[in-house]
Amino acid sequence: MKYKIERVKRFSKLRILEHFAHIIIFLIMFVTGFSQKYSNLDMSIWFISKVGGNENVYIIHHIFGVIFIILFVIHIFISVTGVTLYKWKPTMLISYDDFRNLVDDLRYFLGIKNIPAKCGRYNYKQKFQYWSVFICTLIMIISGLVMLYPFFFTHFLPGQIIPLARLIHTNQFIIFYIIALWHLYDNVFSPEALPLDTSIFTGYISKERMSKEHPLEENAVK
Repeated sequence: MKYKIERVKRFSKLRILEHFAHIIIFLIMFVTGFSQKYSNLDMSIWFISKVGGNENVYIIHHIFGVIFIILFVIHIFISVTGVTLYKWKPTMLISYDDFRNLVDDLRYFLGIKNIPAKCGRYNYKQKFQYWSVFICTLIMIISGLVMLYPFFFTHFLPGQIIPLARLIHTNQFIIFYIIALWHLYDNVFSPEALPLDTSIFTGYISKERMSKEHPLEENAVK
């Protein structure tokens, strides 16, 4: 008899769609930004030739940059509206419990404690990744706009702001993708996630994983 895995609803269709959109946009912006930054590399030369030259790469990067900004604004609007008007719980806000859970997990990994930290809807690692990406996104948007509209910004800021924005934009992009790789490891390659955490794609998480990783959320919905 085939064993049926019990599942719990975790993400809405809106969150799933948002996640897919961000994956696509991040990949396109990474490829187009990387090929501009390191245009002398063979892979960059190949890519630039395939899309019709540097100008097309530049246009694609900025079109998806605008889409990226729009999604970022929509995300903030929906989150703020949900919390203020529809009384959603601000589950992504960092609290004292997150620091306590970090200490509890360290004690668990060192063999001092028998059980790992008991977390709610999002654990401290997920919150750190979220807010790191949020801050990196904000910095990338601001620095990108400075580079896109240099004449506007140099009306009230010194001219050095342009090369500084370029430096920040590139370095922040690298940091952003380091965080993305960490997120990818946690949800695909970590022993707890193998073979793959599909919750963000299906909207459901197994009851077993819910009990293990988010016991406080499970208790809250009972």
